[in-house]
Amino acid sequence: MDADQGAGPSDEEWMQRLQAGEAAALAPLMERWERPVKRFIFRLIGNPTEAEDLAQEVFVRIYTKRATFRPGARFSTWCFSIAANQAKNRLRWWRRRPALSLNAWVDAGGETADESPFGVQATHATERRESIATVQTAVAGLPLDLRTALVLFEFEGQSMDEVAGALDCTVKAVENRLYRARRQLRRTLQLAPE
Repeated sequence: MDADQGAGPSDEEWMQRLQAGEAAALAPLMERWERPVKRFIFRLIGNPTEAEDLAQEVFVRIYTKRATFRPGARFSTWCFSIAANQAKNRLRWWRRRPALSLNAWVDAGGETADESPFGVQATHATERRESIATVQTAVAGLPLDLRTALVLFEFEGQSMDEVAGALDCTVKAVENRLYRARRQLRRTLQLAPE
């Protein structure tokens, strides 16, 4: 799903301007895509501070690698591909440093409908937070290739073709990853305590 573009040049047209040397063309791309990129990275690594930092790195990378953007390509696919690689690199970095807990990136909270401490509404809000945390933990437990495909398709609304482009694989491979991710999530969530 593309960020709301409204009127004006498309993302691809902004990229052409950026490639032509118009540095200011990066600003509208950041305005349109910064939140979706942060959200995507957050769903992969689960740490809001790291997601913020990595999103900034994604746009630095877009600027420095602007010459590699191919005419006719979709900006969103290229952007999410860069974001997925940045997240993968950060997770690898964490794994090489055992002093950092991998569980630290699972402790992210979810949105809640009501924070009221009173009555049934508070109970529903607590239950919702617990359900969100259970699902987040289950998604975070998926292998990175499955998690990335699932987040792009289910949470970011990318098409199968767009996910395949972002992950540099075939549509069939995406279908396979989604099937395996959903199957593993079902098993994990069925075993989760009520």
